[in-house]
Amino acid sequence: MTPSTHPLFWRDQAFPYVELRQVLDGRNVSYAPHSHQEWSIGAIIDGQSEFRCADRLHAVERGTLVMMNPNVVHACNPRQDSPWAYYMMHLDKDWLASLLFSNGIRQTQHWQDTLSDTLLSALTYQAFVKVCECLMSGDLSSAEKGQRLEAMLVDLFTQLDANNTESSTALPTNNLYQVADYLHQYCLHDTSIEQISTEFGFSTGYLVRAFKRHFNMTPHAYRLNRRVQLGQQALKQGQAIADVAQTIGFSDQAHFQRVFKQRVAATPDQYRRSVSS
Repeated sequence: MTPSTHPLFWRDQAFPYVELRQVLDGRNVSYAPHSHQEWSIGAIIDGQSEFRCADRLHAVERGTLVMMNPNVVHACNPRQDSPWAYYMMHLDKDWLASLLFSNGIRQTQHWQDTLSDTLLSALTYQAFVKVCECLMSGDLSSAEKGQRLEAMLVDLFTQLDANNTESSTALPTNNLYQVADYLHQYCLHDTSIEQISTEFGFSTGYLVRAFKRHFNMTPHAYRLNRRVQLGQQALKQGQAIADVAQTIGFSDQAHFQRVFKQRVAATPDQYRRSVSS
């Protein structure tokens, strides 16, 4: 049987802090640079791809785990003429930080970014893939799934932190972060970039160049990315696509669908539909 080219999203009300995506034939999948609010980890289960995380480019293939910190711009796309299949898991960073603290892996309940973009470990890779399969299975109870997920994460972060000192989460004093915070809070406003530049004391040209150099996307793309995040939250709650598009600032539903697919590699309808077991 030919693998489906459509992504499959797994969600379960018993696990509001986790979302899992499975793509079995991603040869035609294409991601624009984007970011997530969650900490994310993925496994390449077939083929080869190029993974750009912030300003770092990695060639990854079957057997590789890839990791993305919250709000870090990234994109992962298949290499030409290569098959591509993967699992991608998004985890609420506050829930994850609490889990790591309660198990003695981290010394604080506040989230701290991981330092690695990729991990090559056959045992850890196999453990992650097995947990993904378990979550999507209908043969296990919620309690068993939760135990296996947490055990895998504890083992993973024990390995990740073994040879690394925890990174600081303090942001440098920089007006660009004030601009980013404004775009995050007021992403539904259509304030022009020119007006925002004036408000924060930049020329428009300088702001766009400096912002893109620092955040790996323009202010406009940053605002669109945040709108898509809000759209994902609304779609998961079952809201109608047309209503979501209008609510998050897209008067044209076709425009919303196009922007959404560029960043999620799935249509809003595909994303809204999920399996739960």
